[in-house]
Amino acid sequence: MMIAELLEKAKNASEQLKMLSPDVINKILLDIADLCDSNQSFLLKENEKDLALMDKKNPLYDRLKLTNKRLDDISSQIRKLVELPSPLNRVLSREVRPNGLDISKISVPFGVIGIIYEARPNVTSDAAALCLKSGNVTILRGGKEAINSNIAIVNALREGIKLSRLPEDAVQ
Repeated sequence: MMIAELLEKAKNASEQLKMLSPDVINKILLDIADLCDSNQSFLLKENEKDLALMDKKNPLYDRLKLTNKRLDDISSQIRKLVELPSPLNRVLSREVRPNGLDISKISVPFGVIGIIYEARPNVTSDAAALCLKSGNVTILRGGKEAINSNIAIVNALREGIKLSRLPEDAVQ
């Protein structure tokens, strides 16, 4: 896929995502956590493909390795994120000017956030979940050492988003 097409899909998804209520976003996050739980065996199998290509002595090996516990932690962290207050539409400051003009600073999503990171599959879910919680679309680029793991995790994330009938391109 060409980068222009990727960005166009992200922009379109952003337009829809910014209209969602915090409750809908939290529902999406819970669906994603559930899918991470129910797809653990597949995620571990994909992670094994990545691990097979890396020397066990490589310091990145442990960061790359997923276990049932680490996958439980991923879904647990997503569920904890749901419990946090929404960062959206908060009035950060407000001032009424002498001429009566009312000026407010309100938190809003950026729109699309790109993230580049190393061979840590848990960052894939953490970054995507944080972006969704804040109403942002994310384009992820993990290290090549974790390609199979990251694709499997992103597919679970996108499936969770699709359950809510939203554009799965909110996570790419």
